Amino acid sequence: MKKVRITVKKIAIYEDLMAEYENLIEHACSMELGQTFICNGWEKPAGFCDSAWETVSPFVMTLAHGGENFYDGWMKNPKSAMISCNDGFRPVSFLIETMDEDSD
Repeated sequence: MKKVRITVKKIAIYEDLMAEYENLIEHACSMELGQTFICNGWEKPAGFCDSAWETVSPFVMTLAHGGENFYDGWMKNPKSAMISCNDGFRPVSFLIETMDEDSD
């Protein structure tokens, strides 16, 4: 099984939507721009958001098992995917990519 790297590429915050619809949450997200996580197959990396994992884990599992080319050429690198978590107030975009055999 291949190792898969998840990198936080973008964090958006929609304060207008939060003010209108969200009940105050003190600590909603702990992701940081540039933060990376290494996955060993299906295992969720320590410190990774449970909700975000539900969204990205099918892509991680597919890449870990050698799958690639999601949606027939969507990504320039067929061994990757750009997936956002399902938080409509503060979505985080993750680059998910298969690691080379020589990578740490």
